[in-house]
This record gives sequence, structure tokens and C-alpha cells, in this order.
Amino acid sequence: MDWRSVNFDWNRARAFLVTAEEGSLSAAARALGMAQPTLGRQVSALEDELGVVLFERVGKGLALTPNGLDLLDHVRAMGEAAGRVSLTAGGQAQSIEGNICVTASEIYAAYLLPPIVAKLRLEAPGIEIEIVASNSAIDLRRREADIAIRNFRPTQPDLIAKKIRDDRARLYAAADYLDRLGNPATPQDLSRADFIGFDTTGTMIEGLNRLGLSLTRRNFPVLTTNHLVHWELVKQGVGIGVFPEAIAESEPTIREVLPGLDPMIFPIWLTAHRELNTSRRVRMVFDFLAEELAAVKK
Repeated sequence: MDWRSVNFDWNRARAFLVTAEEGSLSAAARALGMAQPTLGRQVSALEDELGVVLFERVGKGLALTPNGLDLLDHVRAMGEAAGRVSLTAGGQAQSIEGNICVTASEIYAAYLLPPIVAKLRLEAPGIEIEIVASNSAIDLRRREADIAIRNFRPTQPDLIAKKIRDDRARLYAAADYLDRLGNPATPQDLSRADFIGFDTTGTMIEGLNRLGLSLTRRNFPVLTTNHLVHWELVKQGVGIGVFPEAIAESEPTIREVLPGLDPMIFPIWLTAHRELNTSRRVRMVFDFLAEELAAVKK
């Protein structure tokens, strides 16, 4: 390769890439943790180095020019390569001290992880834990987290995963709500019940009706995308909700609805990036989580 032909600063190329992906200088500056004027100067300097205009203003945002569009895929490939360098370097770390970021759903992050993290801190006090509670799939390949606890198997070839066990979820409601409802004894009795829905209520209705219920959207007068809010609404007697049985059965004010109904099965997968999982620190935490999650009462 003729290195003399590379006539631009790679840091400025990163500034261009993040600005293009974020859509504005202010958002890109926040993403990179730098001042907006500094970022703007880097983008302008790259334009001067390359002799092209990369952005044009559209309202309060920025739009790529044709030249910017032509360069974007190449610079994005550079960014992905830089990410792989960081992942490979991180995977070689042999210290059992340092930071580990674990992402899990709101439910698992709030109810399953705290006692496990408490035990981990006693056994490995040099490891600092960050927990990202999110119902969205955090991107491990971009190093938004080191380890993920998920209810689905990843398909990306550069991720490795281990199935821990199957989790079971059932219908639960506050005892006083079931009393007001007349203590339903059959699936048909729930046709007049109120349920707490998620944002994917249609999918939820289909799944519950496959279990023998006869529900419509009218049975879901309250919706929330937050699973912790969902559970608090159930505890307050607003309606019936779905929750993992290992967690729900520890709440004394809650009763299972129709105990004879088949449970909903959700697999628990532990996932990490293939290269990160060669790190002693990540391997230690990965194996620790696997053991402790498998031991949670089913």
C-alpha cells in the first residue's frame, strides 16, 4: 500500500462518520464526548483535506452531499475495522480487574441480577459492573455492552451464546383484583378481565388466545412499554399481567391466575462477542452469570 497517498486524518474521518450517522453536529458531539465547535472544525478540516463538500444544511440538521454519500460506505468500513481492533485488543486483556458492562431486560436487570452482582462483588471485588437495563437488543458488536442476557438466540456469526435454561412466565394479578373479578376458574371467565398490555399487544393477544383465552384489544385498557411499570400496575390491582414465575411467586400480594394454564416459555441466552470472550475478565463474569442464572429457582 502506498501510505503517502493517504492524505487525510483518520480522527477527522471518524468525526465525519459519526456526524453522518447522528444527523447533526450537536448529536455527534454528544456521542463522541467532545465540544461541538471542535467537532465542526474536524469535519471542516476533512473537507479541506479531501477538497470536497461533505454536508449541506437542511433546517437545523445536516444532509450528506453526493460526495459525502460516495465516501460514507468507505469511512463506515474504516469505523467497523477500528471497532474490531478495539475488540481484539480488549479480548487479550488477562487482568481480572476492570469494567464489565452487562445488559439485560428491565425485569432481569431489576430482579435477577442484583443478588448475582452482590455475590460477584464479594468474589471479585476488582471488577466494576455496569448494568444496562433495556428491552432493546444492545449491540455487542459496537461494544455497547460486553455480555447480554437475552430471551433469543443471536444469529450474528461474531457473537457466541450459551443457552442457560428455559424461563416460564404465567398470568398474575393482585388478590383483591381477582376477588373483584369473582375469582375466575376457566379461560372463558377471563373474557371480561382487564389486562396490562405492552406495545406489542397484538402479539400478546395472539399468544394468550393460543392458550385457550378469548381476548380482544378491549381487554387491554392500559398499556406500557416498561416492564417494571407493568408489574407495579399489576400489584396495584389494575389488571392481569404476564411475569416470570420465579420472580412473581416471591410477591405475597400476587396470585397466579388459572394455575392449570400452560406457561409461556422464554429461553435465557447468555451472549458475548467472540473476541471479547477470550478475555479472562469477561470469561470469568460470563461463566459466573451462567452458573448463577442456571441456579435461579425455576
